[in-house]
Amino acid sequence: MIKHPAQRVAVLVDAQNMYHSAKHLHGARLNFGKAVEDMVDGRPLIRAIAYVAKSKTGEESAFFDALIESKIEPKIKDVQEFSSGAKKADWDVGMAIDAVKLSEKVDVIILMTGDGDFVPLVEYLHGRGVIVEVAAFGESTNSQLRECVDHFYDLSSSQKYLIRAGRRVGSKTEGDEAEKGQAPRGDKRIKVTF
Repeated sequence: MIKHPAQRVAVLVDAQNMYHSAKHLHGARLNFGKAVEDMVDGRPLIRAIAYVAKSKTGEESAFFDALIESKIEPKIKDVQEFSSGAKKADWDVGMAIDAVKLSEKVDVIILMTGDGDFVPLVEYLHGRGVIVEVAAFGESTNSQLRECVDHFYDLSSSQKYLIRAGRRVGSKTEGDEAEKGQAPRGDKRIKVTF
């Protein structure tokens, strides 16, 4: 795929999908800021949005701050809790609507998700002349999604996007706020089902 330096880019991040993939596949967290920067690759970034869920405890606030510091706008939705005990925070429709709206203002939309539910969105965007790229972990990315996009970035192909516990970054440990755009830490994360 040929990238043109003048292509206007929007990045839409399915934060829960990416967080859980990094955790389950690699036992690590994803450096969202670094991933977005590399995928944009010097092209004009019009908008970067991460679709995130907020629990009642608000423990994700450091993560939201890190996203903002990385120039990624968090769109926040409260986690729904059902009487059965199940929890849900699904952003697929919101992400798709934003992609449709942004398709009139950009040349390229980068979806950071491995979710095959976005295949119809990719087809729609292609019909509007928008280039669609996907950045996700290859092992957990839907094969149909990989096949229909213009370019697929496999985040598993490089360790530079992963943050592991105890890893040193500069003069601080990974647990410090030095990393930008990382997922919330701690063992009190809520489990969100999709």
